[in-house]
Amino acid sequence: MVRGKIQLKRIENPVHRQVTFCKRRTGLLKKAKELSVLCDTEIGIVIFSPQGKLFELATKGTMEGVIDKYMECTSGGRGSSSATFTAQEQLQPQNHDPKDEVSVLKQEIEMLQKGIRYMFGGGDGAMNLEELLLLEKQLEYWISQIRSAKLKRIENPVHRQVTFCKRRTGLLKKAKELSVLCDAEIGVVIFSPQGKLFELATKGY
Repeated sequence: MVRGKIQLKRIENPVHRQVTFCKRRTGLLKKAKELSVLCDTEIGIVIFSPQGKLFELATKGTMEGVIDKYMECTSGGRGSSSATFTAQEQLQPQNHDPKDEVSVLKQEIEMLQKGIRYMFGGGDGAMNLEELLLLEKQLEYWISQIRSAKLKRIENPVHRQVTFCKRRTGLLKKAKELSVLCDAEIGVVIFSPQGKLFELATKGY
């Protein structure tokens, strides 16, 4: 018996939608990192949650570097290049003061230390919801970094190209599913090992 194609729909329950968003967002970023390591590709992903919160990933260097490279590739004359430029300009990160970055890093370290004390019974009181969510985000990041470190680049060029095609298709599919199910806005930019550009914008751009 042949199965019919399942049509994806937005999850109406806000709690279920948020839980699904968190899980699928983590999975999408994980797959992007794996593709980057295995196939020596450069990937940039920008995700806006249903509430408008920004999540981003640049697998090599910075998001600004990915955007600059994207600009160079698209400035050759696509009909919609001007609209794309406008969208990308909105995503460019602002210049940060080094003192502000140091302050943010100190806060992250303090949060991780507090979380460790809390988990092992040495904490001075319970953590609030905001602190727990921040701790969860930090732990997800470090777990992802550890897993990515275990991966190695595929040396055989044929195997690497086959893997790139399969995983690129899977990554873009997951991005579309996340966008539909959770009403999220997603932009994906992938540069193949040969420098060829692949892109996806789930809403409009």
